Amino acid sequence: MLTPGIYEQVINKLINSQLNTEENIVKTEQIDKEEASKILSKYFSEILEKGLDNLKDSGGDLSKQIELCNKLVNIIANETEETFINDLKVDERAEQLMAYMEKKNTIHALNGNTEITRPVTSIARSSLFTGAIKEPSMFSELKKEILSCDRMDMLVSFIKWSGLRLIIDELKTFVQKGKLRIITTSYMGATDPKAIQELSELPNTEIKISYDTKRTRLHAKTYVFYRNSGFTTAYIGSSNLSNAAISSGLEWNVKATQKDLPETIRKVEATFESYWNSSEFIEYNPKEKQRLETAIKEERGHFSNAVSFNFDITPYPYQSEILDKLQAERNVKNHWRNLIVAATGAGVIIVTGCINALVSRISGTLIKYNSCIA
Repeated sequence: MLTPGIYEQVINKLINSQLNTEENIVKTEQIDKEEASKILSKYFSEILEKGLDNLKDSGGDLSKQIELCNKLVNIIANETEETFINDLKVDERAEQLMAYMEKKNTIHALNGNTEITRPVTSIARSSLFTGAIKEPSMFSELKKEILSCDRMDMLVSFIKWSGLRLIIDELKTFVQKGKLRIITTSYMGATDPKAIQELSELPNTEIKISYDTKRTRLHAKTYVFYRNSGFTTAYIGSSNLSNAAISSGLEWNVKATQKDLPETIRKVEATFESYWNSSEFIEYNPKEKQRLETAIKEERGHFSNAVSFNFDITPYPYQSEILDKLQAERNVKNHWRNLIVAATGAGVIIVTGCINALVSRISGTLIKYNSCIA
């Protein structure tokens, strides 16, 4: 029987027979033509998995499962009249390709070395890292991801030397053949200048930094490992590049793979590119070392004699909405004692009717607008 709740389920004959429109509210919608291939293929994959499991449970060996798959491939080839689909039948040897490397001009040419570096976790199926004892550590997997990818992007709020030193050897090896791009900030003064300097000295490496922490608060943490083979992976979660975050901390990170979450990988790539091309992030070079050190000191509270104020008087759209509602409370309902609180990072607005002023803490800067809405 169907359990009451919300769904996003292809309606089959079994479900259709259980839809009671007299006693229940039933909402359906047509399968979108543009999304039909994704929706139906995902639905069919569930059926196929159940069928293959039933074959196994009823005593069928692996060859029986492959036989069923190949029958389905044959049907699809005939129905679509695409002959190349027949070439996608599973080989009778029932093997998975795990690596395909050139021997020439690589370490594999030395003494017949066939050892291949690869992550312990799958590069085809997404997984979750929670810092549990029995799962691979983040930094040990990052090492293997680095050594097995073709290019790499890193997006983190801060970089600590304690974290960088855990993977620096692998990065040095990687940049001999691949390109590394890094986006970070001086937020909270947590980044170690030594770590940035070390990274800037690597070949094939570009670094961009946001110094404007009053407006740009980058909390995202993402490590993307692009592979020309089509097996790109991305770690998306809570781990900045620090020892605690990638070794012993109780951090949560999703490992998304191109094979089962292609849209997520495309979105990660597109978002990184938008940040990379944003004026908020400035390319780092040795000449920027003093600027970085100064920004970090200021974030840590060691301000120089010259005090700068970085804020926009024009409110953001969500702040304008708050002010509009507040004005309505005052002018329409004659309510003059108001308190409005927004989430951390969005800005906290406090209004006191007794002094008829608006005091707003926006991005860490205290601003007072006298009689701004009176």
